[in-house]
Amino acid sequence: MTKRNKIIYWIATLWLSLGMVSSALVQIFKVQTEVDFISRLGYPGYFMTIIGVWKILGVIVLLMPKLPLLKEWAYAGFFFAMSGAAVSHLASGTANEIFPSLLLLTLTIVSWYFRPAERKLIFS
Repeated sequence: MTKRNKIIYWIATLWLSLGMVSSALVQIFKVQTEVDFISRLGYPGYFMTIIGVWKILGVIVLLMPKLPLLKEWAYAGFFFAMSGAAVSHLASGTANEIFPSLLLLTLTIVSWYFRPAERKLIFS
């Protein structure tokens, strides 16, 4: 892996982790603006706790060394959560609030694409 790719990977991964942890904490602690936001999208309040806990667990797995299979699951979960959030914004008429979801989706893809070989699932 080139030094450039390693830098891209770590920048994307750290920003992704920061975004996921910060949004997870807001969801887990049920900050009122987030409760209103989730309600406007049509989801029940308990959905925030589920997604928030999974985001924290996903970040832990991404930042730990090794565990390539769990990393694939974490990336898949982040991809589904953020693409689902983007589609929810479009479907609910709140497309003007779609940017954070698209940013985290982009960071997920960039981090996944540039991950080092020791963090990849290798099939023999």
